[in-house]
Amino acid sequence: MKAGIEMSIRYASNIEVITKEALQELFLSVEWESGKHPNELIQAIKGSHSIVAAWDGDKLVGLVNALSDGVLTVYFHYMLINPSYQGEGIGRKMMDIMLDRYKGCKTKVLISYQSAVDFYHKCGFSKEDGATPMFISELV
Repeated sequence: MKAGIEMSIRYASNIEVITKEALQELFLSVEWESGKHPNELIQAIKGSHSIVAAWDGDKLVGLVNALSDGVLTVYFHYMLINPSYQGEGIGRKMMDIMLDRYKGCKTKVLISYQSAVDFYHKCGFSKEDGATPMFISELV
């Protein structure tokens, strides 16, 4: 861990302070298409059941959001860390906060890129035999 990075990170769950500009910068930093749609992206985040954001001062450096019925199922849709901050424990801390928040939910779901599968295994997730993620995606 780089000296001091983890200690300077603040974690917060208040959606209302996140701006579309901060979201766009974060999403484009990892080259996600949704970053090209800041107006829709801010609506999506504000429609989340909950979020955890990682801040380095006023800079949004990480985000995880949850879509949930609050009882049975939680789906972690977005989980991203600015590449300059990856590998510093920020993603693990955000996921630990979310898993604790939703510990009462019976099913916790996410879809992972292959490059992040090991990370999610370390967080307690596993592949579901017989399940196949399916999409209709209209982001261009």
